[in-house]
Amino acid sequence: MDTQIYLDYAATTPMGPEAAEALASCLTLTGNFANPASLQHDFGERANDIVEKSRIEIATFLNCKANDLIFTSGATESNNLALMGVALTYRNKGNHIITSASEHKAVLDTCKHLESIGFQVTYLRPDINGRFDLECILTALTNETILVSLMHVNNEIGVIHDIDRIAQALKQKNIFFHVDAAQSAGKIPINLAKSSIDLLSISGHKMYGPKGVGCLYVRNRKRMNLTPLFHGGGQEHGLRPGTLPTHQIVGMATAFRLANASIDSDFQHAKALQQALTGQLNTLEGVYFNGDQKNKLPNIINVSFEHVSSDSLIIALRGEIAIASGSACNSGAVEASHVLRSMGIEGDRLYGAVRISFGRYTTDTEIQRAGQRICEEVTRLRALALE
Repeated sequence: MDTQIYLDYAATTPMGPEAAEALASCLTLTGNFANPASLQHDFGERANDIVEKSRIEIATFLNCKANDLIFTSGATESNNLALMGVALTYRNKGNHIITSASEHKAVLDTCKHLESIGFQVTYLRPDINGRFDLECILTALTNETILVSLMHVNNEIGVIHDIDRIAQALKQKNIFFHVDAAQSAGKIPINLAKSSIDLLSISGHKMYGPKGVGCLYVRNRKRMNLTPLFHGGGQEHGLRPGTLPTHQIVGMATAFRLANASIDSDFQHAKALQQALTGQLNTLEGVYFNGDQKNKLPNIINVSFEHVSSDSLIIALRGEIAIASGSACNSGAVEASHVLRSMGIEGDRLYGAVRISFGRYTTDTEIQRAGQRICEEVTRLRALALE
C-alpha cells in the first residue's frame, strides 16, 4: 500500500493525524468516553461539554449559530432529514420540489421516495459544462414549490454553483433552499451569516475527519420545525435522537478547525497539482475534460480518453494508482455516470470518463508519477484497441 498512489479523495479523505488523535482521546476510561446525555454525573457532563464545544467550533467555521447545527451520521442522513423534514412539515403549503439531475444519489433517491408518496419533483438538467442558469431555476418554480435542493460543488466534476445568488433569489419568493455542501466544506469558504441558505448538509470524512458523522444546518430551527426521521431519546432537539458519538464529533470538529486554518494553502496546493496533471494529460490526443474548467474545485478532475473505456483504464492502473469512474456509492453498479449523462454527454466520452481527485497529502512526485502512468496506459490500451 505504501507504493500505491491514492487519487480518490472525492470519495473519502484520510483522517488528519490531529483529528484521529482527538477522536481517540474520547474512547477509553481516561478520556471523554461517557454518554453526553448522562448529565447526572461528571463523566457525562464532561462529554457533553466537549460535544458543545465542538458544535461551537463547527459553527464558527460556518459562521452560524451553534444551536442551528444538528449532528447526524453524515451528509446522506442530513440530506434525507432536510428534504423529508421540509416536505412533510410544509405539505399543506405545497407539494413541489426542485432539484437537479446531477445531484448525489442521497438527494435523488430521497426525491424519488417523495414522488412515491405524492410529491411532484422537477429535475433540472445542467448545460454541457455542468452549470445552471438562475433563470432556469426560477422558471421551474410553481405556486406549489416549497423547496429547492442543489449541491454546492458537484462530487464528480467539481463544478462550483453560485449558491448565495440562488439563495437570495429564492428568499424573495419565500421558498426554502437546501444545499449539499459535502464536497465544498473545508475546501472553499462558506459564510452562512451572509447567505440566505436555509439548510446545509456537511460530512466529516470529506475533509480529513472521521466517517459516520456529519451535521445539518437549519436556519431558525424552531421556526422551521422540521419533521424528524427517527423517534426516541429526544437528542438534538428531537430532530435526531440517539446517543451522540462524542469521539466522531470531536474528530470532525478538529478536522473543521484545521481545514479552516489551511483553506487557502490547501486550495493553492490542489491548484498546482491540477495544473501539473492536466499538463501531462494534454500531451495526449483525444482528451476531454468534463465540466466547467474555470468555475470548479481544483482537486477534482473528470476526464475522458477517446477509444479507452474507464473500466479498462482503472483495471490497468489497479495496484498502482487509485482512481474512480464516478461516485463511490455507484462503484458497484455497472452504469455510466448519471452526472455526465445529465449534461448531455454520451458515447465514448461518457463511457471513457474517470474521476481523479487529490488533496492535502498528495505530493508533487505522486502526481507526476500518476500522470506518467496514466499516459502510458492510455497509449497502450489504444494500441490494443486498434489491433
